Amino acid sequence: MTKQERVNFVINTLYKLYPEIPIPLDHKDPYTLLIAVLMSAQSTDVRVNQITPLLFERADNPYDMVKLTEQEIREIIKPVGLSPMKSKGIYGLSKILIEKHDGKVPQSFEALEALPAVGHKTASVVMSQAFGVPAFPVDTHIHRLMYRWNFSNGKNVVQTEKDAKRLFPKELWNDLHLQIIWYGREYSPARGWDLEKDIITKTIGRKSVIQAYYKLKKS
Repeated sequence: MTKQERVNFVINTLYKLYPEIPIPLDHKDPYTLLIAVLMSAQSTDVRVNQITPLLFERADNPYDMVKLTEQEIREIIKPVGLSPMKSKGIYGLSKILIEKHDGKVPQSFEALEALPAVGHKTASVVMSQAFGVPAFPVDTHIHRLMYRWNFSNGKNVVQTEKDAKRLFPKELWNDLHLQIIWYGREYSPARGWDLEKDIITKTIGRKSVIQAYYKLKKS
């Protein structure tokens, strides 16, 4: 296959598997999505979805959030990990949203990335999932699969994002980044990987990855 044929194979396969694409993090508006994505750093979406209802019961908007102390926020979100940094970020960004943005989540990468504890990936998720702006947030699943599929060199997520944006049509970015995440979880995980079920990697994957898989299975 040519590279374009491999890209088309990925797109077509993912749309067959995921014609309807659920958003992994539970939320009801841009603010709750922003907080959920911030909390998901080095945690699982399942764990975050267990904790956000407890937090949002107390505060689901920046005005109520700043009525809590950082310590109160920290105690609620402790199970997701990194709670000192995350609680400080949640309180700090909520205060800035009130002071600079009339309590609303800004709709630009620059303004989002200026908020405490909000990096490029978090901003990209909010821009794509809350506002429909084309973006390609790269998480561990996308980074892994772009390497397995021989679409990127795997050196860092910055390069992976550039490669994904270069290869895939812009109008498909918002769907594809979610579809790849779901595919990675279900068919091509880091652990417990069964290549026989991973139709995309088995068909177009990097030879060295496939050879390493079978070598490991034989050992």
